[in-house]
Amino acid sequence: MQTRANHAQTFRHTPNSVKPLNEAKIAALLDQEWARYKETTSKSGIEHDAAKRVLPLGATSSFQHWDPYPLSIVSAQGAWMTDVDGRQLLDLSMGFGAMLAGHLNPDVVRELQTSLEIGTLFVTPSPISTDAAERICKRFGLDLVRFTNSGTEATMYAVRTARAYSGRNGIVKIEGGYHGSYDPLMVSSKPAIAEAGDEHLPNSVTPYGAVPGEVWVAPYNDAEAIEEIFKKHKSEIACLIMEPVLENIGIVLPDSGYLERVRELCTEYDIVLIFDEVKTGLTAGPQGASERLGVNPDLICLAKSIGGGIPLAAFGGDLRFMQTVVDGRMAHFGTFNGNPLAMAGVRAIDKICTPEALAKAENWNDQALLRITDVINEFELPAHTVGFGVKGCITWSANPVRNYRDYKSTNFQVAELSWLWSINRGIITPPGLDEQWLISLAHGQREIDILVEDFTSLAKSLRA
Repeated sequence: MQTRANHAQTFRHTPNSVKPLNEAKIAALLDQEWARYKETTSKSGIEHDAAKRVLPLGATSSFQHWDPYPLSIVSAQGAWMTDVDGRQLLDLSMGFGAMLAGHLNPDVVRELQTSLEIGTLFVTPSPISTDAAERICKRFGLDLVRFTNSGTEATMYAVRTARAYSGRNGIVKIEGGYHGSYDPLMVSSKPAIAEAGDEHLPNSVTPYGAVPGEVWVAPYNDAEAIEEIFKKHKSEIACLIMEPVLENIGIVLPDSGYLERVRELCTEYDIVLIFDEVKTGLTAGPQGASERLGVNPDLICLAKSIGGGIPLAAFGGDLRFMQTVVDGRMAHFGTFNGNPLAMAGVRAIDKICTPEALAKAENWNDQALLRITDVINEFELPAHTVGFGVKGCITWSANPVRNYRDYKSTNFQVAELSWLWSINRGIITPPGLDEQWLISLAHGQREIDILVEDFTSLAKSLRA
């Protein structure tokens, strides 16, 4: 595997030495842990049976489902949740970043209560939405911003803005990159390798039911592939949309110089560069990933971390691109856009997510990553730690993961075991290798110790 230095503002530690894992032991531990899961979460199973009668898969999002059934949560406070079986669970998922301030953060609750005394929906301009927009523009260095209700809406409208600006319709995206459910952005989000074709210039793999139009796909950390696509199709391409740090497949970091080269290519070929920061945003730092990584996109998409747990997203950028909304080339609608409850979330998060508060949370995350790295080295596990801002993950490969194909070569069986092991010991993270943990403003030394001790117990069992 080609190894290159990751961006200096990111974290990755690969192991000093490794020994193979015993596959039979992993399989046996998985059987043991699934049996334990069913024994300790029976009420979640009952709740799932009831939910299936009215909800497809018994869940409000397909990602929330897993076999035999997902956990059902009844309440949350700070960094902890309670399931229907009465178990206290350390939340390290935190709504994929939406709960950056913690569950029921008192400052967020206070702003929401104030809003409830004023109104929940006006469907008109309001000083409340102006205030929130000013906060977002100032924090993220935007000329203009528009609010939406979900990350999918934000990325969809950003693409439409780029199309209106350029007069072209084609899209370039990154293989393995996830940007919500807009048809063209579903292409090659997690394609089967058998269909994906060449590693350097992959096929565009369209999921069933999507009608994407012209979409070209490039590997992450391969600026040469992007340049080849631009050279051949520049008259057709409106934009390149990408996560600056991939967070749909664990955490995949940019090589040193990669994003800078992408920015140069988009400028050279007059192609709009869109950064999808729905999953980075404030989890990457006080002004988001683009500021931290030193690369400015033309348009940015935000959600999750900016709203304190209230449904909210946004897209915005430089005046010359957002002018398409002003002059009507790209009309943007939405009854619930800028509703007062969402704007209250913006106010609260802008006040409490100070550089000092986020730095403290990131220090806790760094401690967890370093201590887990020590455990990996002690037990010579074929794994490594990756982090960005307040997020971290354990990737079950001895080698750096630089793109989707590397991700597909990691050990998914032990990743499943690691996730399930934690669930059974009171720690909830998103399933498998898809996501990452998040250290919120509500986490502290106790929670970091629990995370590290849990992983240490897994390591001991794998080597027993």
